[in-house]
Amino acid sequence: MRRESHRGRGADDALAAPAARPRPCTTREQASTQWRSTGRQVRPGVGRPVGIPGTMTTTRSPSRAHLSPPQSGAGTGTVPVPVPVPESPSGPGWGEGRGPRHIAVILDGNRRWAARHGTTLPQAYRQGADRVYDLALWCEEAGIGHVTVWALSTDNLARPPETVEPILQAVTDGLQRMSSVGRWRIRAIGEVDRLPPEHLGRLRAVERRSEEARGMTINVALAYDGRHDIVNAVVELLHRHATQPLDGLAVEDLLARYLSTAGQPEIDLVIRTSGEQRLSGFMPWQTAFSELYFTDTAWPDFDHDDFRAALAWYAGRQRRHGR
Repeated sequence: MRRESHRGRGADDALAAPAARPRPCTTREQASTQWRSTGRQVRPGVGRPVGIPGTMTTTRSPSRAHLSPPQSGAGTGTVPVPVPVPESPSGPGWGEGRGPRHIAVILDGNRRWAARHGTTLPQAYRQGADRVYDLALWCEEAGIGHVTVWALSTDNLARPPETVEPILQAVTDGLQRMSSVGRWRIRAIGEVDRLPPEHLGRLRAVERRSEEARGMTINVALAYDGRHDIVNAVVELLHRHATQPLDGLAVEDLLARYLSTAGQPEIDLVIRTSGEQRLSGFMPWQTAFSELYFTDTAWPDFDHDDFRAALAWYAGRQRRHGR
């Protein structure tokens, strides 16, 4: 199954030790200034629902984005129906407890975005890295405590090294900058020990730099496969509890303690960009009761209006968990 990945410009030298901890930013504006010195246009989105229970799919006209405009005829192949972008709730405890505690985003569509705008893949992945930072700000503003983004699958590691290297450079560059905010705890999850040592070193430095942050937790899934996550948890469970009699409920509870997201809420909302309507092996255990939101918008074009629309749709769902 095809999965989008992330590549970017060359990185600075690998971090040999954690950098000095910066003063935390106290406002979204300060954080944005620290992240980059130039602003970006916010584009209104349009969409239409598709009547699949428990899911939402939107389409959107091609963006008039920052670089070359799309060629004539480019787009999703559907005629988007303009609708007002709904006002989404925000802040801790919005919607009388209906707000998600944990959201996940499958970052998809970077290559298609580059082809549509006639630009390079590194530029597309730099744009995608900016969007991850924006996503963190939006989630923080909405009072969401945990965010997971899937940036690189285990299968992606089988690609030629010259194509994987720019992906890892873009990811580690972006995380290094995000860790300078000082409020977010950043965790790299997946089989990260399979990554080249220089990138693994930078990831570990980011984790050390942000480990005392008291705000939102951001999981970045790298070299990640959901089935491997479960298998690794089973192996650890057997290693630690093989001699103990356990019933089914106890096993389920214990197994969750050895997943990559142990101690975190299960994922309430999954967003996948760029039109694909599948999870592709992403966190099958943690997404058992997740609401699934699919949008045709490519990840580099995913903006605040798209995010607000996803939250507003989620707020309208009746989550019964089988009851």
